[in-house]
Amino acid sequence: PDCLLLFYFKGPGDRSPVSLFVSFLITGYVIMAQPPGAQPQWMPMPVVDPNCPKGLEYLTQVDQLLVHQKVELLEVVTDFEGANTYVIKNTLGQQVYYAKENSNCLERQCCLNQRSFEMRVTDNLNQEVMLIKRPFRAMSSCCCCACARQFMEVQSPPGNIIGYVQANCKCLYPSFNIMGPDMEPVLYIQAPLFGQFDCSCSPKYPVMTMDGQEIGLIQKQFSGLVKELFTQADNFGITFPMDLDVKVKACLLAGLFLIDFLYFEKSEHESGNQIQ
Repeated sequence: PDCLLLFYFKGPGDRSPVSLFVSFLITGYVIMAQPPGAQPQWMPMPVVDPNCPKGLEYLTQVDQLLVHQKVELLEVVTDFEGANTYVIKNTLGQQVYYAKENSNCLERQCCLNQRSFEMRVTDNLNQEVMLIKRPFRAMSSCCCCACARQFMEVQSPPGNIIGYVQANCKCLYPSFNIMGPDMEPVLYIQAPLFGQFDCSCSPKYPVMTMDGQEIGLIQKQFSGLVKELFTQADNFGITFPMDLDVKVKACLLAGLFLIDFLYFEKSEHESGNQIQ
């Protein structure tokens, strides 16, 4: 079922009544899934391409990625905002990358979805293949002030800038430019009304060429009623042409993370702690 969440426990010592009760409360089921010693199925390592940033070779073989945000039990039972982690898979269910947010704990609690962070993306050898940097922005993505527009820098390998993601000055229907290292836009992501409202539970974000042709799609996938109500964990799918430059694919993945933080993470308005 869509609303089924799996909770993993490290061993018999973790099968406490509290843990089991929380699992039942959130999912309606008490599930003792595979032990954490079981390794995920990783996508086979591709042939090294000297013209491709090390670690991005995986992206040459995919035209679709599935991005699953991991559920943090502490966030479920408390109001504590933890660092986001994501598992990135191909359509066969093989894990391609693992992404983990690196941010200040105090900033996560006070600034919520406006916080600055570094997203470190690793491959199946636990090598860091991508670094995504987001500076703090105190205002929404519709603000035209240069110091407030949402912005992300994408590096691969870390230290080598391959592109940027920047919000455009639009409030009703925001969009995000995908730019190369020279800051020239190559694609843009078109968001629905106010960034998240359409006629379904799965908002769509078409990937467009600069002349208005749709060549891909980012879509939030409905995670099930219980998971949507009780957690901040989100699932996304992203499609793009197979022959698209891997650097642009990496920037589109960064754009997906920015969309998740802007529109589907806990905001100051939702927390009731709006900063004046």
